[in-house]
Amino acid sequence: MSSVPIWRFCVAFALAAPFPAIAGPGTTIPAPAPTYRYADVADLTLKAPMVIVATVRDAARIKGAEAAKVAPGYVRLYLTVDVVALIRGPGAVPPQLGYLYDAKLDSRGQAPKLKKQRVLLFARPVASAADQVQLISDGAQLAWSPPTEATTRRIATDVVASDSPPAIAGISNAFHAAGSLPGEGETQIFLKTEGHPISLSIIRKQDQSPVWTVSLSEVVDNALPPPQRDTFLWYRLACGLPRELPADILSGLDPSDSAAIRDDYALVKTGLGACR
Repeated sequence: MSSVPIWRFCVAFALAAPFPAIAGPGTTIPAPAPTYRYADVADLTLKAPMVIVATVRDAARIKGAEAAKVAPGYVRLYLTVDVVALIRGPGAVPPQLGYLYDAKLDSRGQAPKLKKQRVLLFARPVASAADQVQLISDGAQLAWSPPTEATTRRIATDVVASDSPPAIAGISNAFHAAGSLPGEGETQIFLKTEGHPISLSIIRKQDQSPVWTVSLSEVVDNALPPPQRDTFLWYRLACGLPRELPADILSGLDPSDSAAIRDDYALVKTGLGACR
């Protein structure tokens, strides 16, 4: 059998191997889209009368008196955008909109290149100009990505659902009933809300892990398991419950019952995790 020169084998392998493409001089590799926390997107969606998907058509720098109060390290721009979709709003919007946006300067002191970028806007209408909007806060323009738009649409749908959990304003009452065996018992915590009732139930049994549920009606028996993270019910609970039980809720209770309620409330808070 005749041998194949080693150099021919190496060349053939190099031509066939699927090496990744290497960007040449002057090639710009786009940065990955930022990832936004569910709670931040939910905050914006709840506060914004309008949620818009748009593509930046033009960005003009604002100078002089209109940019006098811009924070150091930022530049004020007037952005003109083409509307792609209206996720939430009081009615139809013009195909083009304009608004002011304070953009962060890069390390070279340059404004970001926003033209042709797709963005998510959380805004309110301007009464005197139908073709203009106002962002609800400094961080109310997000870089668009399919996951971020999907999360925003899901939250906007959950907000208006008939069974949507309302905002939590505090805790109205709590009590504990000890079980027949040591370590057993049930705690119920009733929440103040801006809508229908919400209550928490925590049950402890011997030789079993404690279990807690949430009820979204006056019928406590129709309870739901702990919500998954980054769902709207999780958001209402994790971001709405106070860090600790108010002292007046436990006033007048037996010390052992008070201790059990505190432990069970801490169990719920730990299960939900921090609202980031």
